[in-house]
Amino acid sequence: MHESLILEPVDTPDACVIWLHGLGADRYDFLPVAEALQEKLLTTRFVLPQAPTQAVTINGGYAMPSWYDILAMSPARSINKEQMEASAQRVIALIEAQRDGGIDPARIFLAGFSQGGAVVYHTAFLRWQGPLGGVLALSTYAPTFSEHLTLTDIQSRIPVYSLHGQYDDVVQKAMGRTAYDTLTALGVTAAWQEYPMGHEVLPEEISDIGTWLAQRLG
Repeated sequence: MHESLILEPVDTPDACVIWLHGLGADRYDFLPVAEALQEKLLTTRFVLPQAPTQAVTINGGYAMPSWYDILAMSPARSINKEQMEASAQRVIALIEAQRDGGIDPARIFLAGFSQGGAVVYHTAFLRWQGPLGGVLALSTYAPTFSEHLTLTDIQSRIPVYSLHGQYDDVVQKAMGRTAYDTLTALGVTAAWQEYPMGHEVLPEEISDIGTWLAQRLG
């Protein structure tokens, strides 16, 4: 398995963003984004893990970097739950490594695009039991959230920034909005931002993310 790509800041790190790429991409996909954000966030380390290469059913069983198998697209995504759990445990191990290295978990953020965002949602609100700085959910959805979702007091205090393209034909905007609505109904402090784009990332979006992170890191 590939090691995570780690981007060290100019100054001594006291915060960290763990950023998961989308289906079929790799750990280098968000390296330019991390580099751009680090120009403002001078003490923030970025950790970019690599998904394992495995068969994806909806893509004809073709093997590609994926955090979990997608078995069917409708009505909601049907996924391989064991692979989702394995990916969540990897993220938890990354959080714990940063914590054990001296970074306060309240200054550790989880970010994910598309499938990576689904893993981030699952990790933050169903598996990780400690504080986090926040969650960045880019063009994503929450296949493991249910109407019976309950949060601990600590989980309900994790802020969320949900960002989505108005013309996204891969992860429909409604799917992203459902995850956001589920969390806000449970008292989570969440923000929703739309952009005139498809299933992608815009410079304006990265700028907004930088502002959001800077506000939380003080």
